Order: sequence, then C-alpha cells, then structure tokens
Amino acid sequence: MFLLIQGKPVRRLFRAKSPPMLSVTGLSCARGERTLFADVSFTLAEREWLHVQGENGAGKTTLMRALVGLSPPESGEIHWRGELAPSTEFHRDLIYLGHHAAVKEELTPLENLRLSASLDGLALTERDALAALIRLGLRGREELPVRVLSAGQKRRVLLARLLTRPAKLWVLDEAFNALDVAAVQLLGSLIGDHLAGGGMAVLTSHQPLPVPGGRVLTL
Repeated sequence: MFLLIQGKPVRRLFRAKSPPMLSVTGLSCARGERTLFADVSFTLAEREWLHVQGENGAGKTTLMRALVGLSPPESGEIHWRGELAPSTEFHRDLIYLGHHAAVKEELTPLENLRLSASLDGLALTERDALAALIRLGLRGREELPVRVLSAGQKRRVLLARLLTRPAKLWVLDEAFNALDVAAVQLLGSLIGDHLAGGGMAVLTSHQPLPVPGGRVLTL
C-alpha cells in the first residue's frame, strides 16, 4: 500500500500481528465429580498476556497447573509453537511460579536461587544471583535463612527467578500476593519489560494489575 506525501508515493509499512505461539482448545478440568470449568479456549502471541480471573474455587490454579503440565485436564489440548504440549521444548520456554512460595526455608535466598538454576540445568554465577536479589529489594538479606524472612520477602526470592531463568512464557499464579506497593510496581515493570521483549504471560490475581493491555479470561 502507498501513501502520497507532498505528491510523492511512499510505501506504508504495517507491523503484521504475530501468529499465536500458545493455543489452548476446549480445556476442561474437574475436582472429584465437580466440573471446575469446561471448554476454555484462548491463544497467545508474542507481547500478549492473559489475566485469569474468578471466584475462589473457580479453578484458576487448576487451570494454571493444567497449562504447565502438572495436572492433566479432563479434555482439551494445549499446543506450543504448533506442537502438542507439554513437551521438552515447551518446558524449556516456560517458567511457572505457583501460588505458594516454593523456596527452601533452611537455605538462604542466594542458595535458593542458585539451586533453582541448577535444577533447570543453568549455570548461574553468584554475581548474577546477587544482582537479581538486590533488584528485587533483598539487599542485606541474601545470606539469611529464608525462614526468618517475611511472607513478602519470601515471595521476592521466588520472583528473582524471573531475572535469572530465560523463558518465553511466564505463568504466574497469584504472583502479587503478599507484596507491598513498591514490589507490586516492580513486578508490573518486570512483566512489562518481558512483554516488550517479545515474551508472553498468563497471570492470576485478585487485584488490579499494573500491566497495560492484556485480555481477561473469567472462569
């Protein structure tokens, strides 16, 4: 397509919408004999994010666990980059932070972060781990046992993985829980930077999210 500018034809450039990388079709999950949700379908492309909402017990965490392959759905399919998920490539491109802070209480934040990287098969230097913890507001607490930290500080230890674990897709279940105002804004900024760099995210939260754009899925 061309535009005329001062009588001269100029090619008009459009940014084509990225094709979906994540496709969820007809997903249904149950707890015992009770159906939590049925026929959930959505797609995500680069720079897109989805806010999953619903009352307590609606199945938000179950959906997130099904999405990452931890809880098999009753029906439906999940595809990543056109291939059926979960797969090795899918898990390599994914970081999942669950509802509860999955940190080891007897270890320090620094030890927790480096252990997580090791389990992911990644080499994480002490310098990079410390930089991530400091950015998450844990300066001076890097060498303390996690058991002495507050709930919000434990959550920050977990969130530091977002800075040390490269992943295209972030699946974050109630990641904003127990965070103070400053930490909420910081996490919102991290998610925004991730999206701007071509990432994607699926989030649950009971509170408004400081992240522009996004779509809402209500269970």
